[in-house]
Amino acid sequence: MPTATAGPQPATAPITDREIFAAHEGGKLSVESTMPLDSKRALSIAYTPGVAQVSRAIAADPSRHATHTWASRLVVVVSDGTAVLGLGNIGAAASLPVMEGKSALFKTFGGLNSIPLVLDTTNVDEIVETLVRLRPSFGAVNLEDVAAPRCFELEERLIEALDCPVMHDDQHGTAVVVLAALTNAAKVTSRTLADLRVVVSGAGAAGIAIAEILVNAGAGDVLLVDSKGTIHRERDDLNAIKARYAAKTNRDNVIGGIRQALEGADVLVGVSSSKVAEEDLAGMNDDAIIFALSNPDPEVMPDVAARHAAVVATGRSDFPNQINNVLAFPGIFRGALDAGARRITPEMKIAAARAIAALAEDKLSADYIVPSPLDPRVADAVARAVGEASRH
Repeated sequence: MPTATAGPQPATAPITDREIFAAHEGGKLSVESTMPLDSKRALSIAYTPGVAQVSRAIAADPSRHATHTWASRLVVVVSDGTAVLGLGNIGAAASLPVMEGKSALFKTFGGLNSIPLVLDTTNVDEIVETLVRLRPSFGAVNLEDVAAPRCFELEERLIEALDCPVMHDDQHGTAVVVLAALTNAAKVTSRTLADLRVVVSGAGAAGIAIAEILVNAGAGDVLLVDSKGTIHRERDDLNAIKARYAAKTNRDNVIGGIRQALEGADVLVGVSSSKVAEEDLAGMNDDAIIFALSNPDPEVMPDVAARHAAVVATGRSDFPNQINNVLAFPGIFRGALDAGARRITPEMKIAAARAIAALAEDKLSADYIVPSPLDPRVADAVARAVGEASRH
């Protein structure tokens, strides 16, 4: 597990292209045996003839599949390469370095085995069928970098088709960390979630999930803004997902663009590539909170945001308050697998957010609203909270 101090970390030296490509050459993952294969006896136990006894036992008692293979603790990171980082639809092959990295994070931060599966199809039926057929090989599915709105259907279909935890991390990992950070940002500014009027700029995978978790956690009001303006009840151009949220957000049915949405708002959460002009921020309430999470280029740079906000966060590691999914997903999956949960529920996600927020409370400040991604306490705390929530 990583080690780190609990507080903000100093900036590091710039990373060069040469260093990056050297680190990725040959890939970032390997498979190693958990037992030494250094004698005939060891080979006879690990492979033939000994392994046949284990296979026969599993055939006779399928529950031994969970105890005598790695599948029950194996997370597959699945992508079709259609929404990779800020690069867009770059295809399955080009997405593989990202998925390798995600698998490495599962192992390092969550202690879970993980392998990447990049699929050369964008057909939801084909992806579901592929994972259903592969189900004996894994214990959980982390969907990654699948474009909206197809990602919503894919996640829903897989949750119904598979008897194991499934989570699209671009949606829910982001949402969990945003809720944790916003919980503490509200405390820093002497408010609660219920006091906050939140504007979410971006109504894709992350934006929709953030709106959902904030509504479930009791935020005062949430407004979603997409490329055409606020999502409100009078719009006739909304897809089914956005229409669902038009009915449960934007209490005052605000109509207009980002400037109109931010009038009287307490919080801006940016999860789109759209820039927010400084003059648009001027209408926000005092002690505003701005999370500009697009990476590497935030919707508004922190120095500009700080002129209008008491608390500022980004998705970058070179500014304070990094909103990083690695705070959430390793512990969420480990907690779900430890508990034998079939699904990752909204209650488990909120519990994860509260656990993350609690770890920053001892040193809470405007520049420290979530723990460091390298804080070794995080995954354990999240796993415990998720496991407890799964039992209620």
